[in-house]
Amino acid sequence: MRIFAAFPVQDGPKKAVNLSLDRELVRMGKACGLNLSAIAEEALGRAVKDALAKRWLEENGPAIDSYNQRVDEQGVFSQGLRTF
Repeated sequence: MRIFAAFPVQDGPKKAVNLSLDRELVRMGKACGLNLSAIAEEALGRAVKDALAKRWLEENGPAIDSYNQRVDEQGVFSQGLRTF
């Protein structure tokens, strides 16, 4: 799975949802003039991106480890051709 290809664009159509948030925190956020919807959407976007990255690493970690072990044991394919 490619993380960025699977990550949704955040400029798409909106969906109304109900959230339960701390009452005092909401009051303070509104008093500060914060856009609570934008903040929630940004936080959810970061959480989704982090979850997708974690899933990708779990799915691909064994292959990466195997490749790294092979390179440690055998070197890279171009090792004898490099001039640097």
